[in-house]
Amino acid sequence: MVGILLSAISGLLLSLAYEPVGKWWIAPLAISLHIYSMHLTKHKVISALIFALVLNTVVLHWSSTFVGSLPWLILSTGLAIFYIPLALVSRWGMSIYPVVFIVMEEVRNYFPFGGFGWTRLAYTQADAPYARIAAIGGSVALSSFVLLIALGLFILSQKRLTLIPLVPALFLLVPFQLQSIGSTEVLMIQGNVPQLGLDFNSRAKEVFNNHLELTKQELRKDPSVDFILWPENSVDVDPFQYPDVKQQLDSIDQPLIIGAVLGKGNKLLNTSILWGGELPPTYIKQHLTPFGEYIPLRSIASLISPYTDRVTDFEPGRGQVLFTVKDAVIAPVICFELIDDQILHEAAVSSNLLAVQTNSATFGMSAESAQQLSMTRVRAIEHGRSIVSVSTTGYSAVIDRNGKVLQQTSMGTAESIRAQVDLLEGQTPRDRMGRWAMFLTIGILILIARREYR
Repeated sequence: MVGILLSAISGLLLSLAYEPVGKWWIAPLAISLHIYSMHLTKHKVISALIFALVLNTVVLHWSSTFVGSLPWLILSTGLAIFYIPLALVSRWGMSIYPVVFIVMEEVRNYFPFGGFGWTRLAYTQADAPYARIAAIGGSVALSSFVLLIALGLFILSQKRLTLIPLVPALFLLVPFQLQSIGSTEVLMIQGNVPQLGLDFNSRAKEVFNNHLELTKQELRKDPSVDFILWPENSVDVDPFQYPDVKQQLDSIDQPLIIGAVLGKGNKLLNTSILWGGELPPTYIKQHLTPFGEYIPLRSIASLISPYTDRVTDFEPGRGQVLFTVKDAVIAPVICFELIDDQILHEAAVSSNLLAVQTNSATFGMSAESAQQLSMTRVRAIEHGRSIVSVSTTGYSAVIDRNGKVLQQTSMGTAESIRAQVDLLEGQTPRDRMGRWAMFLTIGILILIARREYR
């Protein structure tokens, strides 16, 4: 029973490494405690499940904000099942723990329904002194470093010396260079919404008007910006179907990137548009949010939540579209796409600035937005790009290539950010390796596990 209790405590502790508490150093301590609890108990499957269940129910509590507890509990339980293979430590020893943890973390990034990698360990580590390892081996390497530190702490608790944490630390010495080709002046508009919740855009054009009026106010103060960035869903009606909306967008002289939902037959498109002209460059969101932008297993889902019938399926985009404004080559990333490794990789290698457009109105004042901001900071480090991230309700932020937040808004307010943002060229080692970064990291973990197992 002691081992099971410690598993629950370790899961709770690990949740504190995520926002809203967000203390990076808790993560290796919590994982080390869980390894110790697995060492103590004979019920390793239960220990793994309890640890994961506590972790996910606390971290993902925001998912219940407006849809009730049942979907949140189903999501948390489903994700917890992925941690059960940690029980394999009973066969191969505690040194296999990081390997199994990382493999299952990567599986969650792709399966089911395109993956849900929200609770990746790496996303707790933006402030860690070793966060730069994400630029070398990706988020998977940063997660692995946390796990190896935890394993090292456990081994030391057994009064054995170990150099395990030093192995990945050597990769911090890998040199690489990114070049600044200048900067761009961006005006970011967080226009807020009339009300938080699932019906944030129920009053047609009100969200649009919020963003339009704040933009005009800021341009009256100083019109000298290279481009203006609005968030996801900032244009809450199809601008091609509303002549007055199109006319008002056309009246803005500066390049304007908007987030708009377009109609396509009986489906919808979640888009980012560099406004202007008859056929403006348009990026269509590729990685849709399951149960938010489309409903898998709709007949079953409708039995679980009455909100299912209110969701009209979106159609995904088929590729990257870049926006060019002077020297800035901007890759738009829309909200949930932040968890998709391949989309971020392709965006980074083809651009010199990443623009994240998101909408947190459907999660109220919960921790969702803060957790997404932490994720964005790690992505900035991983891909060596400045990121301008704008939300309808907050947090919006300017993030440099080191993951440092240079400017940030508050939650639930109408605010703007005006910033001079670096444009960067070159690739991090992670981006040069592409998918091989994941295989290399897992290979190193396996070699370490084999050595310790002997």
